[in-house]
Amino acid sequence: MANIGNQLPTQAVSKPAPGKHGNVLPLWGNEKTMNLNPMILTNVLSSPYFKVQLYELKTYHEVVDEIYFKVTHVEPWEKGSRKTAGQTGMCGGVRGVGTGGIVSTAFCLLYKLFTLKLTRKQLMGLITHTDSPYIRALGFMYIRYTQPPTDLIEWYDGFLDDEEELDVKAGGGCVMTIGEMLRSFLTKLEWFSTLFPRIPVPVQKIIDQQIKARPRKVAQKETQEEEATFTESGRQGERRRSRTPRRTPSPRRSPKRSRSRSHHRERDRHGPSFDRELERERDRQRKEREGRDRDRDRDRGDRGDRERRRSRSAERNQDRRERRRSRSGSRERRNERRDKERDGGDDRSRRKDRDHHKDRGTERERSRDKKSRGETDDRRHKDDRERHREERKAKRSSRSRSRERKHKSGEEKSRKRERSHSRDRDRERDGEQRSHKRSRSKERSHHQRESSNDHSKHSERRRSQSTE
Repeated sequence: MANIGNQLPTQAVSKPAPGKHGNVLPLWGNEKTMNLNPMILTNVLSSPYFKVQLYELKTYHEVVDEIYFKVTHVEPWEKGSRKTAGQTGMCGGVRGVGTGGIVSTAFCLLYKLFTLKLTRKQLMGLITHTDSPYIRALGFMYIRYTQPPTDLIEWYDGFLDDEEELDVKAGGGCVMTIGEMLRSFLTKLEWFSTLFPRIPVPVQKIIDQQIKARPRKVAQKETQEEEATFTESGRQGERRRSRTPRRTPSPRRSPKRSRSRSHHRERDRHGPSFDRELERERDRQRKEREGRDRDRDRDRGDRGDRERRRSRSAERNQDRRERRRSRSGSRERRNERRDKERDGGDDRSRRKDRDHHKDRGTERERSRDKKSRGETDDRRHKDDRERHREERKAKRSSRSRSRERKHKSGEEKSRKRERSHSRDRDRERDGEQRSHKRSRSKERSHHQRESSNDHSKHSERRRSQSTE
């Protein structure tokens, strides 16, 4: 079947080739989310498969090999991981919102391809790959999510009649060809439990006209199967006629033949398409909803029965309680009567006991008073002791302060005395120095006088000698 899907690779390659940027692919819509449903995108980004295993894949060829070994369907969620039964309206199973589940490996690898920023040549290698139809399916899905709506028909034109088959549903059960899948991509927004990006209305009209102008070719396998069914039905009819040759064909068999022929005509026109699978799924969902509604009605009926039983049991319990109360009241009355009869002979003993209890109570009160008085006396003694201790501490502190003051005053007096003594000493030293200086000056003056006298005497002698 892989060879059948590659009959027109040259036609498909020639059409999407023109462009201003050559090998560079344009991106339509959001450049970060790839126009995916936000819930699917968050599950893809948070999945350990995408964060750990796909993070190690860095090249285009490694991702293609991963698709070949791991992808087995093209549904966004794994089988049984997303519970959509019982949801209606915008939370239905085919809408773009609802509860999440385990995202499929196909969509994780699809977003991984988006992170690689594929070129035109790489994308053509995906959609014309011969090893696996799922590689081609992811390539076509990449085109549907990222390329402009005006270019979709150019990309898909050469593959609308491709007869390579693949099972697109998780768990199997929805086999379709590549051509049928591409027609559903172009004509419908719904893809299992998610939505494709919306195509503008004028572009959608042009796509619908071109698809209507190109009716789908009937596969050779379908014709062979129909011929085989026709031959088998003819043989069965001949066998029945041979068994009953004398009987004429009854008129009741004609409508059965017409129904079978109309059924075969419908097969000739439409074939096992994706629309029928969606209708079957919707019918299954409706049946499940109806079954759930029935279960709810049953649950409501069971609840009503339970409430009735509860009400009956409550009434019975009330009756039992009233009976018990009446019985307990009669018992209490009997006990009171017996007590009264006994009280007639036991009054004296009770009085004695009361007096005894009163005496004990007075003694207890007296002992309590004594204890309280003793406690108050102890408290007073403790307070007095504490006061005496505080007074003693205050006196000691005052004495220490007075001693410190006296010590400080004595030190100051001694310092003053020392200062006065030092001053007296300084004065004495100054007087001695002055007296010494005076004595020196006197001596000097005396020497000078003596020297002057000697000089005068010497001069007189000279004069006398000169005269002589």
